[in-house]
Amino acid sequence: MGECDQSACTWDLPFAQRPIIVLGVGIIGCAAARQLLRQGLSVTLVAEFLPGDQDIHYASAWAGDAWHAAGGITADQRHLQAITHRVLLQMAQDPQSGVSVVDAREHLEQDPSPDSAIWGSGVVSKFRQLNRGEYPSEFTCGWAYEPLVTDPIRHMPYLKREIQKRGGCFIRRQMGSLQEVLDMFPASKVFINASGLGSRDLADVGDVRCFAERGQNVFLRTDLCHTMYFRNGCEYTYIIPRPHSGGVVLGGVKQENDVSPEVDMDIARDVIARAHRLAPEMVPAQPPKSALGHIVGIRPSRRGGFRLDTETRGPRTILSAYEFGGGGYSFSYGVAEALVRMVEKAERDNLEV
Repeated sequence: MGECDQSACTWDLPFAQRPIIVLGVGIIGCAAARQLLRQGLSVTLVAEFLPGDQDIHYASAWAGDAWHAAGGITADQRHLQAITHRVLLQMAQDPQSGVSVVDAREHLEQDPSPDSAIWGSGVVSKFRQLNRGEYPSEFTCGWAYEPLVTDPIRHMPYLKREIQKRGGCFIRRQMGSLQEVLDMFPASKVFINASGLGSRDLADVGDVRCFAERGQNVFLRTDLCHTMYFRNGCEYTYIIPRPHSGGVVLGGVKQENDVSPEVDMDIARDVIARAHRLAPEMVPAQPPKSALGHIVGIRPSRRGGFRLDTETRGPRTILSAYEFGGGGYSFSYGVAEALVRMVEKAERDNLEV
């Protein structure tokens, strides 16, 4: 439903109206398509999974989705996150988007370093240092602020509707190489590779830095779903509210190169125990089984960080934007804006008269 065939599109158009082709429709691909369409460009998206799917390998359906400043990143990368925050803050005005403003308490086991997430204090609303007595004694310091959280169960279908409303086209197809995509759309000149972990397996990309990272979370149904908690340190733990779904996501698990879809109950019990230690007033030590759900997803990660760059193949331009690990939602709309600028440059460089 809501998909289209290549035959339904018209390809004999002037260059400026030819579709930008996006390979991959996770949060990065869909955010890019939305921003490009808002600029009046034509967009077609191709992927094995589409928004609304719930396959374990479709990571954007399972993410915790809290905007959180990343530590140890460059000034340009910080700006990408700041742009994302601005776009999400605007989206939060529309309940259909699944984006919400919540409260947060972040507890740190040691003082933040200069390149830590403290830079986010200049982006989020109502940031303040917690006073002693406002956080447990085992922590060195703490922060309070108002972050943004995104419910992927609502946000990805919302993006699909937004894309289709503006004329974007979805094609469900698994591709074995970028060249297959180029051959499929002979008139298009600009392509975006947002295939995530697929970039490891595409025959002519074969990015060996890419790897699968398994995440397993617990969903706890509760009315206390308007405060986010983070514990930074050896016992990294998060509690992310999902007000639209009436619960919170408990987590802090990374398993490299593990793609098992089976729920590990030992991990689930450990996640609940850590979350209880962090926020006992919200998470009981032994929640009733009827209030619990389990979430397993495979994050697309990359050694050395994500890829965001431009290359040419003859007269055609390929933009790469993939492997954001657990930070896809925090970088999404900033990366999308960067891709818009890269597409516009490609258009200027390749105008046909």
